[in-house]
Amino acid sequence: MTETTGGIKIAVLDDYQNVGRSLADWASLAPRAQAVFFHDHVDDIEQVAARLADFEAVVLMRERTPITADLIARLPKLKLIVTVGMWNASVDFDAAKARGIVISGTPGGDPAATPALTWGLVLAVTRGITEQAGSVRAGGWQVGLGADIHGKTLGVLGLGKIGQAVAGFGKAFGMKVIAWSQNLTLERAAEGGVERVEKDELFRRADVLCIHLKLGERTRGLVGARELGLMKKTAYLVNTARGPIVDELALIAALEQRKIAGAALDVFDEEPLPQNHAFRYLPNVLATPHIGYVSEKTYRAAYPDAVEDIRAWLDGKPIRVLNG
Repeated sequence: MTETTGGIKIAVLDDYQNVGRSLADWASLAPRAQAVFFHDHVDDIEQVAARLADFEAVVLMRERTPITADLIARLPKLKLIVTVGMWNASVDFDAAKARGIVISGTPGGDPAATPALTWGLVLAVTRGITEQAGSVRAGGWQVGLGADIHGKTLGVLGLGKIGQAVAGFGKAFGMKVIAWSQNLTLERAAEGGVERVEKDELFRRADVLCIHLKLGERTRGLVGARELGLMKKTAYLVNTARGPIVDELALIAALEQRKIAGAALDVFDEEPLPQNHAFRYLPNVLATPHIGYVSEKTYRAAYPDAVEDIRAWLDGKPIRVLNG
């Protein structure tokens, strides 16, 4: 934990890489406010409440620390929440509004970051790059055979901005691209050079299936045992959207029983991933620590925007208010 001095207290949470302080002019908030940086993650509500008891404002790095109604009730001093991004599903907006707590967002970021990470995972999991590199590091050489993707079918679950970008990568690598989501029309899919199929067909045909949906009531648990059971035994699932879109226990069972070839995952039901979690040791899982948006460009935009939000609130003219 590091801090500047003077004024109201601002908690900058989950600064895992210890870079938040250096990427924005926090000193410009003095003497009205001081920023305190936390580099570890706490998920027990009692511990979070104790940590934040003396703070009037918190800065959230996306959805790493949920701000629930229960937590809000335990933080009588809290007056401002700043979240990286213009939405945060882990914040109880109604509870914050009822308490008169302002929630501001940050618009900056790199829209290409998550698609790039997604495609890196596609290549890594299909070609066994982690295993091959690990063998070399251990003094060995080639192990196993990688799967080809040229000429295969890429299934895209959710054809929004990220899904469209990933579909473009698939076509560049010579893949046939199919897609489905609840709102996807034939016309919209055709505009992107993608074939719109029904949900079950997407799972049956995909050699690589990438998930790019927003988490909500309609999408929570959307990929369950039935959907995974439709997939080819040679298929791979890649999720860089949100963990709860996939039934975690069903996916673990499918991987353990080799009902699918493997999975590359950047998002999980619980983050950070528990130490003894199956995704940490299953041999057919490539797991990364939710880094889809974690890029220099994103961070260099996000933290200055957060400072701007705080300054505007201190001036009595809050900006980018998400619960107004």
